[in-house]
Amino acid sequence: MDQPIQDTLATLLNFLHRHGVPSWLDYHVVESSANVLMFIPLGILASMAFPTRAWWVIAGFGIIVSTCMELGQLLFITARFSSVVDVVMNTLGAVIGVAAVLLVARRRRAKFAYSEGIPNR
Repeated sequence: MDQPIQDTLATLLNFLHRHGVPSWLDYHVVESSANVLMFIPLGILASMAFPTRAWWVIAGFGIIVSTCMELGQLLFITARFSSVVDVVMNTLGAVIGVAAVLLVARRRRAKFAYSEGIPNR
């Protein structure tokens, strides 16, 4: 699945390494980062759709969705392989999305409380 972009990514990483980017920034770091970034919107949307749910419930939803994707890769896509690391990185992305929504909500409540003269608790 990654084959069409793998050569381009390798060329880009080689260019970056020659221009001072540390060598630890390799294909695996890029792939893990992409897994995290891919699931941030899921965490944001799920926490906005279910605002009364605890953050860990949304994280559990991220685990379920990611596990289903990895199982699909294992069972149906021979060109890919499933990975527990991918499930962890995807779940981390969902948690970051939830945290972003919670942070924005907290800041909005604090701003509203300040503008209304309500004591901060």
